[in-house]
Amino acid sequence: MMTGITVGVLALQGAFIEHIQLLKKAAARLAEENPSFDDHWEFIEVRTPPELERCDALILPGGESTTMSLVAARSNMLEPLRDFVKVHRKPTWGTCAGLILLSESANRTKKGGQELIGGLDVRVNRNHFGRQTESFQVPLELPFLNSDGQRGEEPSYPAVFIRAPVVEKILPHHQGIQVEENERDETVVAPSRQAKDQSARAMMEDHVQVLATLSGRAARLASEGKNINAEKETGDIVAVRQGNVFGTSFHPELTDDARIHSWWLRQVKDAVGKRT
Repeated sequence: MMTGITVGVLALQGAFIEHIQLLKKAAARLAEENPSFDDHWEFIEVRTPPELERCDALILPGGESTTMSLVAARSNMLEPLRDFVKVHRKPTWGTCAGLILLSESANRTKKGGQELIGGLDVRVNRNHFGRQTESFQVPLELPFLNSDGQRGEEPSYPAVFIRAPVVEKILPHHQGIQVEENERDETVVAPSRQAKDQSARAMMEDHVQVLATLSGRAARLASEGKNINAEKETGDIVAVRQGNVFGTSFHPELTDDARIHSWWLRQVKDAVGKRT
């Protein structure tokens, strides 16, 4: 029986404590629903390369992506993080600022002003929804929560958007750097890395899955403080997945709803099982 899975939360800046709390809640919920889900989970704060080496999976929390990247560089964490995500291909989830860091390209950014880790073949638009005073919460349909057959149809999710990015373009998958993106003004691109071995390459997919969208109209009405019902039309991309990497524009850690954390822990368990 597989036991002992360590999940880290990058604790350089941002809402890392909130993620730890929801991970514990999610693990308890899963054990209650399914007694076979009895792995020993350890949830740790990650600030140093040795702490990162202990982890089977990692969350990059919401916060300020520029500050996170600066602190990571000063802490000699950037290269270990890139290796974790892109070379070893371990399960990684980024929320809001974490999504920016995990993107291969980010616009509205002066070159040299933001370092990226990469892992998701997307371009993000930073602060798409405006200033912090224009933050909002909206009920969001997340069909992927039902995809594992563990529960019945789920109610909408209370998605919190605070100076949130969106995925404005899904990029072609390249083994190297996104050359065309690198030629864009006010755009930064993550350095390329190659998967370590066949096992790590198996964790990578050559396409990005769109897991959730938010209509532009719904976002505007929410920002005006009006009651809304998110429409099921094509809109802003706010959740994506590619292989071992998962990203959300919104902040699940700022709610008391542990459903996404529960779903992600199932993905982590499956990935660790395949590795072992």
